[in-house]
Amino acid sequence: MANFVLNAAAREEAIQGKGSSRRLRLQNKVPAIIYGGAAEPVAVTLELRELVKALENNAFFEEVVEIKVGDKTESVKIKALQRHPAKNTPMHADFVRA
Repeated sequence: MANFVLNAAAREEAIQGKGSSRRLRLQNKVPAIIYGGAAEPVAVTLELRELVKALENNAFFEEVVEIKVGDKTESVKIKALQRHPAKNTPMHADFVRA
């Protein structure tokens, strides 16, 4: 059982890209992607405050994280995290299926 559980919402293709990501960030959400394994990549949206709370713990970068997307749960590890250069807030996250 993972110590970290994040709730996410799947994003449709119509709401992906630079402009859509900027609008999400204005709503205190973080665009992310889950890829790897045999399944197709899934674009998701995370709540900023949930992600920041998890990032406070260094174990988040080492342990398996569970992301709940609707009724499905993905076991993933964080691969990359982009932060704002001045504010240091997360801007985008990449997760790889474990």
